[in-house]
Amino acid sequence: MNSPLETQALFYLGPVPLTEPVIATWVLMAILTIGCWGVTRRMAMKPSALQASLELVVETVDSQIRETMQADPSPYRAFVGTLFVFILFANWTSLVPGVEPPTAHVETDAALALLVFLAVIWFGVRANGVSGYLRSFATPSVLMIPLNFVESITRTFSLLVRLFGNIMSGVFVVGIVLSLAGLLVPIPLMALDLLTGAVQAYIFAVLATVFIAGTVSEGRPASSDNSERAPQ
Repeated sequence: MNSPLETQALFYLGPVPLTEPVIATWVLMAILTIGCWGVTRRMAMKPSALQASLELVVETVDSQIRETMQADPSPYRAFVGTLFVFILFANWTSLVPGVEPPTAHVETDAALALLVFLAVIWFGVRANGVSGYLRSFATPSVLMIPLNFVESITRTFSLLVRLFGNIMSGVFVVGIVLSLAGLLVPIPLMALDLLTGAVQAYIFAVLATVFIAGTVSEGRPASSDNSERAPQ
């Protein structure tokens, strides 16, 4: 059995090796992009079942962002929603024969965690400015700057490890049972794998929202005080 940290190049694009997780990720992104474009290009006041399902997903994402951040979800909907949908379907590609989920490979999860890390900086700077974002590392004391900086790194690393560990272990368990017991026995485990994939996508998206909320909220007390002092 190959190491889960090892990926073989399928072919090379010039000097760049293209591995199975990269190809699977590109194919999945293309399918999701074309699918979402096809569903949203003809929206109707009386929605079809497919449109209603998509609207339910959007409303659920909005509700989760609103409850977590206590703010208008529209600035964060695209990032959090895309993150959730991509990870969900990436986890579920384990049902496709011969395809390993991209999220079962550490490089995909590292890229997703890096996106969250950069998004926290982006939304924090956009909400509070560069100086306000940097001041957030000195909360509640200047002595906390090193710890707050380390925390921003370690929580990003924890996203990577959590997603990678859960999805990779699920793929290994199903594969081992399938090789030992035949085709029909692992079906309950595959159903459990579906549930695990959905839960892990939800947890990843919620934690990303929490990290963004923690950075954005640093500037809220000052803004609320200024609004109270402003003339009515």
